[in-house]
Amino acid sequence: MNVFVSRPGETHSLQAAVNILLVSVLLVAVFWFALSRIGVTFDFSFLPLYGIRLRDGFLMTVGLSAASLVLSLILGIVSAWLQSSKILALRYLAKLYVTVIRGTPLIMQIYLFFYIVGTAFGIENRFFCGVLILSIFEGAYISEIIRGSLLSMDGTQLEAAKAVGFTKKQTVQLVILPQLIARTLPALTGQFASIIKDSSLLSVIAVIEITQTMREISSENFKLFECYFALGVLYLVLTLPISFASKRLERRFTYEN
Repeated sequence: MNVFVSRPGETHSLQAAVNILLVSVLLVAVFWFALSRIGVTFDFSFLPLYGIRLRDGFLMTVGLSAASLVLSLILGIVSAWLQSSKILALRYLAKLYVTVIRGTPLIMQIYLFFYIVGTAFGIENRFFCGVLILSIFEGAYISEIIRGSLLSMDGTQLEAAKAVGFTKKQTVQLVILPQLIARTLPALTGQFASIIKDSSLLSVIAVIEITQTMREISSENFKLFECYFALGVLYLVLTLPISFASKRLERRFTYEN
């Protein structure tokens, strides 16, 4: 068996393990070579001194991401529904929302919503404002995931449901909803990982999540490389399980009609 060549229909855990190990060794070698070239050595002994602050920042990131996931899912469902509305004003409003939000960078939206819209409406709670900004941003992407899944459904299934006497409620519950969940769940799981990473940009408005916490720590002890390396590890702790779950869901659900 050639451990470096993949053939259609073959799955070998040993083959995968060997290649993952090889790639990991190569990446570590390149990384340490770069460090040695610039004379940088890591010292993480200071991290336990900031254990409470790191814990609070980590939990803030988790809280922001979880709350934003729920709210962005609601916004995405509403937006996808409005885009198929018979009322043209609502349809164009939803399309404008998706187009503008997806076409502009998140950091611009953070400044715009926090310093202009937030100030105008007296929103001072940075956690609430951060959740709102993230939800509006991610909701536009979730809207397109749901809308695309709905459009990909075979119309003959709806006709078959009508032919056997299903009511509209039964059609939604027994035909549309199960397929919609199967088609969108893997993508939505991956979107949750994006929410976690995007929450780091809220540090620009001084939301004390894990990125802002690391910035403050690095400014105190000047351990810039160590702080941001540890920051990357903490984000991987959150995103790798989600990425793994997304891959499992992709294999579990079929996209065939």
